Amino acid sequence: MASDDTETEKRIEEAVLDILKESDMASMTESKVRAEAAKRLGLDLSVRHRKKFVRKVVESFLTTKEEEAVAEEKEEVEEGEEEVGEEEEEADKRVLGNRQYECDDSGDPIICALSSKRRVTLQEFRGKTLVSIRDFYEKDGKQLPSSQGISLTEEQGRHSAMQFQLLKMPLNKLRDLLIDSVPSFAPHATPTTNPFLYVRPFLKFC
Repeated sequence: MASDDTETEKRIEEAVLDILKESDMASMTESKVRAEAAKRLGLDLSVRHRKKFVRKVVESFLTTKEEEAVAEEKEEVEEGEEEVGEEEEEADKRVLGNRQYECDDSGDPIICALSSKRRVTLQEFRGKTLVSIRDFYEKDGKQLPSSQGISLTEEQGRHSAMQFQLLKMPLNKLRDLLIDSVPSFAPHATPTTNPFLYVRPFLKFC
């Protein structure tokens, strides 16, 4: 069986690959590739063993191209899934003011976690934004708010936050500040009203 030496086969392979890379694969055929390679090399590539060798090079080239196309398509799909994942992650967050908050499984922004099972969140109810301090429980892999807790308006929430800070102060200073503050968030209070009455409801959530 006739065959060419390694050097001749290498020249044929390089010529065929160059032609394939330069050509429009939609219109190129094996016979056209073989004819162009024969012209460039000055060799007769129509003989049986050379024709088979050219076919082998062409098929190898096409297989490689197909594998590259599949790999590229797979990469694009993975990138698309990654982008979707990022978009879903962003959808689980809300921007309030200049801060971005993570949302719970109900879609409510989490302001802070008071413990592993207690959170402060914001909820929309009848057109109003409420500050909700509630215990959470797990169901079907999700953290859901229980009925144990309290919901405050934004203004009440601001006052409760102030009260949490005040509770850290010495008792005598705390009382003086609360006495000054009571009229602002409890207009119905009288000068003799015990200011600690307005703090007590929140103590169990500290």
